[in-house]
Amino acid sequence: MDAFYASVEQRDRPELCGKPVIVGGTGDRGVVSAASYEARRYGVHSAMPTVEARRLCPEGIYLSGDMRRYGRESKRLFEIFRRFTPLVQGLSLDEAFLDLSGSERLLGAPAEVGRRLRAEVRGRTGLAVSVGIAPVKMVAKIASDLAKPDGLLEVKPGDVGKFLAPLPVARIWGVGSVGQARLAAAGFHRIGDLAGADSQRVSSLLGAWGVGVAARARGEDLSEVEPYREAVSYSEENTFPRDVDDRATLESAILAHAEAVARRLRRDALRARTVVLKLKLARRRSPGPRGYPLRTRRTTLPDATDDGEAIARAARGLLGGARPREAVRLIGVGVTNLRPRAAGQLGLFEAGARRAQLNRALDEITDRFGVEAVVRGGLGRQERAGLSLQIKRGESDAPSE
Repeated sequence: MDAFYASVEQRDRPELCGKPVIVGGTGDRGVVSAASYEARRYGVHSAMPTVEARRLCPEGIYLSGDMRRYGRESKRLFEIFRRFTPLVQGLSLDEAFLDLSGSERLLGAPAEVGRRLRAEVRGRTGLAVSVGIAPVKMVAKIASDLAKPDGLLEVKPGDVGKFLAPLPVARIWGVGSVGQARLAAAGFHRIGDLAGADSQRVSSLLGAWGVGVAARARGEDLSEVEPYREAVSYSEENTFPRDVDDRATLESAILAHAEAVARRLRRDALRARTVVLKLKLARRRSPGPRGYPLRTRRTTLPDATDDGEAIARAARGLLGGARPREAVRLIGVGVTNLRPRAAGQLGLFEAGARRAQLNRALDEITDRFGVEAVVRGGLGRQERAGLSLQIKRGESDAPSE
């Protein structure tokens, strides 16, 4: 989708059309989640600090956004995608792979399918989607990026090498800033440089990692569209408006995140045994977004749980063990080591059964009236630096927060 959150806002509020709209965290530590194309002309882009965006585009319209609304819109989009093929792999709320292999006789040529899909999305949602078509996933992803805004680009099987060759190596999956620097130091700046290199030289310079990257540079990507991938973890996190060194504030955030994670587990009929605590410390050690030290701690429970209080208790214990000696910038709670919840299981003891019944009642209220309909006493609202495009399993279509 093109500038998804900002486009939804412009569609729903016609007075915003043609104006620079920036959606994301609006505080001093906010991060841009989506910028309309009018805002991008000023140099504003996603993942940019909101403070920097305001400097570049002071006349922009800055919105905190509505994740429930965006989530509902995402589900509508995926329903449209599945009308064309059941093989749909969601990468995020606004992006997906569709496998059309073997469907030409039924649906027509891929480019024609892409045009029909774009027209149906526009007709049913009023939003623009850019489509990339290619024989492998990575190339289709790159093509969709290059087709923006509101376009379609097809790379035929015989043209993959020619298409990739002039692009920077950073376009290859698995190549971040560190990997790009390693490749540049070895003389590889463009994808074509790497694709044409001798595999033995690549192996001697970069090891197995380089060999895999070189294969992708040649368009050799055997990964398939995976519509039914199972979740391996659930998590929630937030960046504080100001650095926090108060234990009570940290524990309140832990409880809020633990309850949110537990609700999502229960909706998906799962329980988790391993609890993970994530802390980002406040004092910057190096430039760039990764300049703040990140600490993670984990513990495995005797029994799997879907109860927020049990998850919070474990995370509070991890916080005590971590003993951060400076203020905290970000805190997160996650769970992994997942397993299905046994049907009808309420717990071995009366307290466990009562707790499960209480959670079910709270889930029903939350699903009907929203997450703020019932909250624990002393539980504060957690401000987030920005809005994620991540697909959060177990989210509901409850009213907006």
